[in-house]
Amino acid sequence: MKTVDHWIGGRTVEGTSGDHGPVTDPATGQVTGRVAFASAEEVDTAVAAAKAAYRAWGTSSLSTRTAVLFRYRALLDAHRDDIAALITAEHGKVRSDALGEVARGLEIVELACGITTQLKGELSTQVSHRVDVASIRQPLGVVAGITPFNFPAMVPMWMFPLAVACGNTFVLKPSEKDPSPANLLAELAAGAGLPDGVLNVVHGDRVAVDSLLGHPDVAAVSFVGSTPIARHVHATASANGKRVQALGGAKNHMLVLPDADLDAAADAAVSAAYGSAGERCMAVSAVVVVGSVADELVRRIRERAEKIKIGPGDDPTSEMGPLITRAHRDKVASYITGAAAQGAEVVLDGTGHTVEGFEDGHWIGLSLLDHVPTDSDAYRDEIFGPVLCVLRVDTYEEGVALVNASPYGNGTAIFTRDGGAARRFQLEVEAGMVGVNVPIPVPVGYHSFGGWKDSLFGDHHVYGNDGVHFYTRGKVVTTRWPDPSDTPTGIDLGFPHNR
Repeated sequence: MKTVDHWIGGRTVEGTSGDHGPVTDPATGQVTGRVAFASAEEVDTAVAAAKAAYRAWGTSSLSTRTAVLFRYRALLDAHRDDIAALITAEHGKVRSDALGEVARGLEIVELACGITTQLKGELSTQVSHRVDVASIRQPLGVVAGITPFNFPAMVPMWMFPLAVACGNTFVLKPSEKDPSPANLLAELAAGAGLPDGVLNVVHGDRVAVDSLLGHPDVAAVSFVGSTPIARHVHATASANGKRVQALGGAKNHMLVLPDADLDAAADAAVSAAYGSAGERCMAVSAVVVVGSVADELVRRIRERAEKIKIGPGDDPTSEMGPLITRAHRDKVASYITGAAAQGAEVVLDGTGHTVEGFEDGHWIGLSLLDHVPTDSDAYRDEIFGPVLCVLRVDTYEEGVALVNASPYGNGTAIFTRDGGAARRFQLEVEAGMVGVNVPIPVPVGYHSFGGWKDSLFGDHHVYGNDGVHFYTRGKVVTTRWPDPSDTPTGIDLGFPHNR
């Protein structure tokens, strides 16, 4: 049985706390390894390594940093299959989803490769007599990232490549449920020439998290996870004087107008609700249908959902894999079993699904709930599984009001052929990311990712321009130099002196 240890100072470091957690194959339910849990002292060691590395890395040239990142990008591309295989083995998602995750992470590495243009400053000359003012951006120092289980490669790559490109050093605390991809990312970075200590990985639980949040040498913390933990991270790290971006949970809505292409809307609803087994913060979990097309849309969604093949992620014919843990599978199932009692119509019930030959896996089928009340648990909570709720309204205005009443504001989408309606929606809806006939509007790497309301704590979104600003701080320099002609003595520079 393998043990996943820490990566500190450019090498694998065996855990010394004596605490470990299980690593499980979700498709079989079998424990395949264990991961070391860091003590506060081990976190100190990782932060100290990052702090020592910052002395040289923080003042290194942009060309030095980008040369490493270009080599890193090439190595990641060459090892896509290896990273995806680890994701499938420990998270359970099917191969296509795992490869897609790696591809989206690579977008941010590519953004980091072009960091030279992002870090250009500003200069105003002659703001007063012989006075110039320049604005520059500099790194923060040691920064940390705390990342979730659902994207064990992509979300770390949303953070550390940009952070180190800006001149910071990084301590990553990935999810203990699927820790191996993070270590491989660090090993590949070392192979690309990233100096020892610039990127460190410590594994663990709340002990490691709280050690980072309170550490005096950590200047900033990036987090992606559930809303309750995001709130804790933001409050704790802010109280300790740190810059924080903490992305929380979601309840993403898709508003379907009567004029929408129902086939396109049904395809989008199925892929957005059930892709990656619904374990993503941008999953569509609520479809809000306006008017009389609801029955037909539900029929088309059901028709498509019933054809999705569920199986192990390493089976190329599988379209959806298992959930991450048995406990999470049971929690998701509880929302379905309780839905009817709270007023919903259970159109599809996936709670009894099993896969032949893998009966001990964390399986659950696709579930579809119609006529879902807004006060039901299935609607109010972030289920984080393959459960789609359908709600019905009579007008566009009712639909927008329903979406905006949600405490979450991560992503949303509208399906319509009417450009005017879409324009109104993108201006009126209260969410950080909006799709128009696009069900999962995750921005490309050079635009920033983040929500509103209880989906984000802190002022900065992730990656893009916001990411660069988060990992740097501004400095303004005002300069006045005497003209050489004003100097009556000293070295003669060949300028005529003023008399």
